[in-house]
Amino acid sequence: MRMRTVTAATTLAVLFSSAALAATPAFADTSAQLPIRSTGDIVVDGAHQRVFISDPANGKIVVTDYAGNVVKQLTTGLSGVTGLELSADSGTLYAAVQDQDAIAVIDTATETETTRYPVGDKPLSVALAGGKLWFGYGAAGAGGIGSVDLTSDRHEVTLGQAGFYSAPVLDAAPGSGTLVAGQPGISPAEITSYDVSSGTATRLAGTDAGSNLRDLQVTPDGKDIVVASGAPYYHQVFRTADLNEDGKYTSTAYPNAVAIAPDGTVAGGSDASYDPDVYVFHPGDSEAVRTYDFPNTGSSSGSDELAASALAWAPDASRLFAVSYNNNGVYSLREFDGPAKAATTLTVNAPASAPRAKKLTVTGKLASTVAIPAGSGLTVTRTDLDSPNGKALAAVTTRADGTFSFTDTPPAGGKVTYKVSYAGDAAHTAASGKDTVDVSRAKPALTLNNNGKVYSYGQNVKFTAHLGTTYKNRTVEIWADPFGSDQPDRRVKSGKVDAHGNLSVVLGLKRDTKVTARFSGDARWQPRSVSSSVGAKVSISMSVSRQYKAKKVWGQTYYYFHKTKNPLFTTKMPYYGGRSQRFDFQVYYQGTWYSDTSQYFALATSGISQVEFTGSHKDDVGWRFRVRSDYINGTSGDTVNSTTYGAWKYFTFTS
Repeated sequence: MRMRTVTAATTLAVLFSSAALAATPAFADTSAQLPIRSTGDIVVDGAHQRVFISDPANGKIVVTDYAGNVVKQLTTGLSGVTGLELSADSGTLYAAVQDQDAIAVIDTATETETTRYPVGDKPLSVALAGGKLWFGYGAAGAGGIGSVDLTSDRHEVTLGQAGFYSAPVLDAAPGSGTLVAGQPGISPAEITSYDVSSGTATRLAGTDAGSNLRDLQVTPDGKDIVVASGAPYYHQVFRTADLNEDGKYTSTAYPNAVAIAPDGTVAGGSDASYDPDVYVFHPGDSEAVRTYDFPNTGSSSGSDELAASALAWAPDASRLFAVSYNNNGVYSLREFDGPAKAATTLTVNAPASAPRAKKLTVTGKLASTVAIPAGSGLTVTRTDLDSPNGKALAAVTTRADGTFSFTDTPPAGGKVTYKVSYAGDAAHTAASGKDTVDVSRAKPALTLNNNGKVYSYGQNVKFTAHLGTTYKNRTVEIWADPFGSDQPDRRVKSGKVDAHGNLSVVLGLKRDTKVTARFSGDARWQPRSVSSSVGAKVSISMSVSRQYKAKKVWGQTYYYFHKTKNPLFTTKMPYYGGRSQRFDFQVYYQGTWYSDTSQYFALATSGISQVEFTGSHKDDVGWRFRVRSDYINGTSGDTVNSTTYGAWKYFTFTS
């Protein structure tokens, strides 16, 4: 049904140039969405590095590059296009167009249709064999095999060369005179081989091949046929000569695709939501060397699934292409690099912690589904604070069981990472692993002065951080975090300490503040920070008004009020949301001041609070009073300053 091979010369080059294959640059696996809603077939044009995918539901052929980028869509007169076949020189693509009863001929260099062969009833599949283009055609109850003579200028079409219930799928080995046909849609499924070397199909052998045939392909040497049927739950293998069983490739339930590379490597696919979707086998090995399980890009519980007949190799066997779809009907082209290489894992185990400048041992293991030779080389890189971009260490080799070990004396402390890498070879993928050791560092001396001190509002205070012995880093940062959620912690100074190990900064303190000195550490000394918490009082001023005089008496300045006047006391202090002043009132009696009351009054946003003594003051005549405003941390409505007591104001009443 599909031509997934290249010229004989190219095939031989692939078969015998394993060194060149191993040296081919690696490309990361890719995935790209496709503008399709069904798949019929997929072929790969190595000469132009193009992938052709037929979409019978949309009636088009989508052309992409190897990364899945759509470069063209062929849409004219292609309703029901399904089977694809590429010529040996990769110059021509043949496409079976069911709804047009024709085979479209497309120039792969220009990606345009050049001609069309009317062939009759609903051609489904195409295959090149014996110098002719063969096609399976027909609706239910009227299937058959026909051919187009490509050597004739008239391209004569011959129908009825073999009968089937419905249109069969076809395939043939490159340059072969044997054609293989399979009957989909019935159970048991039939496969039949024909000798077409004479230009006419002569039946050779036939057999049952499970149920619900989805795909088949002949091996490049023509010896075997690999079949993907819904059952049995593996990929069947039959000898082309007599169609007797010739082994199997172990996969999983509902096989639905097969693709064979020019070197004989087999890719088998299955319609599996909860198992691997693609299995890769070395020729004749029944167990997979590599598997691929698609991710879930949809909204169901299972992963994306492989579309039927949607596997194809690049002609140099370096890449495998697959079309997947999710439960939302989104199709993607997936490209797998080096799929015939056995998947390789590399584990690294280092101590969780270790002292600096002391020898430690790192162990690990290189493993693969295909044995890796003893003595395989591994590169080692150490990344630490002294070598943040990594430092190459001495290479190591594996033992017979794949294990390895090496010792190292880490010169730097902190997080030290050992990365071990395997470059891969012609049979194995590259792999790497790493582990991290917490290497000890010494604790440096770091101090900061002024802890616990309380200062006046707005006072400039010098803070000095002192750093003791370190390795390379002599930089200290000083941060100030004023109390209150409205002001963030901020860096106020950063720099290298002086010859005495000191770094200073002057701060004007208007709030209680946590000042922190931070040392980020270096390769031998661990990070450290120390803090000093200092207090800042508020500024408080009180003015007195409505008095008729002020006089120095009894050692204080007293304000005199007529008994008919209400004294007004105006307090000002820095405003903070929700802040109140505490107003203290005392009276003098027989040589002692007695507290009469303390009451809180809210500050306006201007920081001003006014308290008026109201009422009749005739009974206050001759008594001595005093008042003051205070800020009490906590009970004045906030905690951003240290408790501060204002100065007393003295007053008395006269008649």
